[in-house]
Amino acid sequence: MSLHDDAVLVLKGYGNGTGGDAAETEQCDLRQAYLDHLAAHPDGMWKACGAGHLTASALVVDPARERVLLTLHRKLGMWLQMGGHCEPGDVSLEAAALREATEESGIAGLALAPGGPVRLDRHPIPPPCHVHLDVQYAAIAPEGAVEAISEESLDLRWYGYDEVADVADASVRRLLAATRARLSRPAGQAVPGSDRG
Repeated sequence: MSLHDDAVLVLKGYGNGTGGDAAETEQCDLRQAYLDHLAAHPDGMWKACGAGHLTASALVVDPARERVLLTLHRKLGMWLQMGGHCEPGDVSLEAAALREATEESGIAGLALAPGGPVRLDRHPIPPPCHVHLDVQYAAIAPEGAVEAISEESLDLRWYGYDEVADVADASVRRLLAATRARLSRPAGQAVPGSDRG
């Protein structure tokens, strides 16, 4: 299966909750926009697609210590979750998100939270990228995880859940809220926003 085909399947399985609130409606609208983009752009997974492209990211969390690892992005100068462009060797969006989180955090043994993507976020990026259609996951750090700064980052820092609002933008705050909600569900409970359970 191609990465494009995997992304279509992931997106079709996302956003099938029944809450009907404004946030869920916005996420369903984004899901459809992503699917429309992929239908119109066979190269929509790749940086070379001038109309915008899908990216994969993951918020690295340490639930036991109620903290997240953020990177001070070298080009954007903002505290963000780990993530970036898909690469030809990525077999799935999940693999891309996990690769990016591992590369940018330096932490071995990260594991994506079950249930598929946590959120979708579309945001403008300076040229040549223009628009990122980000598929956002949560990555759980193993006990005793030690981070290491990559060349894409100016800094890496752990922040307590209650500190994130002071350093990060609304997109990261929404991702943290969605991640905390995902992680607080009892095992086996259906995940709103995903039909993968």
